[in-house]
Amino acid sequence: MLATLHPETLSFLKGLKKNNNKVWFDENRATYDAIRKQLLMVLQEIIEEMASIYPELVGVRANDCLFRINRDIRFSNNKNPYKLNLAAGISPGGRKSVQPGFYLHIEPNGASYIGGGLYRPETPVLKAIRQEIDYNGSSFLQIVRQKNFVKSFGDLYDDKINGNPRGYQSDNEMISWLRYKSFIAGTDLSDIEIMSKDLIKNCVKQFALLMPLIHFLKRAVD
Repeated sequence: MLATLHPETLSFLKGLKKNNNKVWFDENRATYDAIRKQLLMVLQEIIEEMASIYPELVGVRANDCLFRINRDIRFSNNKNPYKLNLAAGISPGGRKSVQPGFYLHIEPNGASYIGGGLYRPETPVLKAIRQEIDYNGSSFLQIVRQKNFVKSFGDLYDDKINGNPRGYQSDNEMISWLRYKSFIAGTDLSDIEIMSKDLIKNCVKQFALLMPLIHFLKRAVD
């Protein structure tokens, strides 16, 4: 039987939004621990399912993919100690990896999201991806214009520079794609969808549609 999220996941996050302080969190820590435990089970099942088509995920542990709920407030004007979501980055090497992978974001009121790709890679990696797009534009377009890809995700997440990246001119037929800083596609999930017993199955289905993009990005990264 596939794991599901803890039934109090969204209500806990709603409560945290109203009471973003350590006192409330400590009073509700047992609930959070139960939610976290269940989420790790969901993530591990997703990892193991995806490893069959993304072998680099073999051996990746859910605990290495789950982001901390604590915020880093050292250099922030916002001193609220906790994030208002639960999230995981499923990549070879876990959440801190520079490899392309998948993302699961859990937040109430329809703000949940699943997707994948590569978010704002470091400059050398970004240059390599742009070069791969420039050299193999037709292959890239086949991926992002594939019927099921467009139906599920629409376009890539709109995160691009205004001008042209260094070394590329406006008359380059791929210039609109070369301006991207992130290469991510995804889809929103309703509260019903994120809490569904079919969450793992749906995540695996959507992540599988992202595999051509993942492979393209990985060629550039490697």
